[in-house]
Amino acid sequence: MIATVINVLLVLVGSTLGLLFKNRISRRFTAALTAALGLCVLGIGITSAIGTQDSLCVIVCMVAGTLLGEALRIEDRLEGVGDLLRAKVLRGKGNNRFAEGFVNAFVLFCVGAMAINGAMEAGMNGSYEILISKGVIDGVTAISFAAAMGVGVAFSVIPLFLYQGGLTLIFAAVGQGMDPAVVTEMSAVGGVIIMGIAVNMLGLPKEKLRVGNMLPAIFLPLAYIPLRDWISAFLA
Repeated sequence: MIATVINVLLVLVGSTLGLLFKNRISRRFTAALTAALGLCVLGIGITSAIGTQDSLCVIVCMVAGTLLGEALRIEDRLEGVGDLLRAKVLRGKGNNRFAEGFVNAFVLFCVGAMAINGAMEAGMNGSYEILISKGVIDGVTAISFAAAMGVGVAFSVIPLFLYQGGLTLIFAAVGQGMDPAVVTEMSAVGGVIIMGIAVNMLGLPKEKLRVGNMLPAIFLPLAYIPLRDWISAFLA
């Protein structure tokens, strides 16, 4: 939970800075920071990915998980949740900047692969790198959001704390009795997905990588590792 608390505090700091200096923040400033943070996120992803003890597991899970995610259109559904939330909250409120800032910030901070990966790492491995890095990114984003949409951005920390903190507690409870080999490979697969997020942040692909559709891959080591061990024992 401590990483989520840090995430919340960074969003609050970013929102405060955005409100105080809303007429002095240049787009070049936020773009430069986003690029720098993208490189940091890439490093975190690489660090997690190279921790694998079974490269084939990572490859198979990424391929199968991405195919499953594409079939289920997870990214489109995540975007749909955001659009639905915006429509429900903003309906009939005209140009309500508080509601607009609250909803847009909540969707951006909560509906994404980094929140899930980070909560998993924090809950199952006690590693806070991803969530704290996400917190820095969210804090920088909050500066520009609050400058444009006002104090509603700061209040998005309430659902952020409940959602991300809740996920961390769930992963902590589930991960206690899990095979360490499975946890290692889930972290490695998550690292590859984090690398995809970094690539998007750096603006490298012509078409943005749909990392949301890769999310099922994180959970496939739960099936892959027992199946691998069973096959190895059968052939021995």
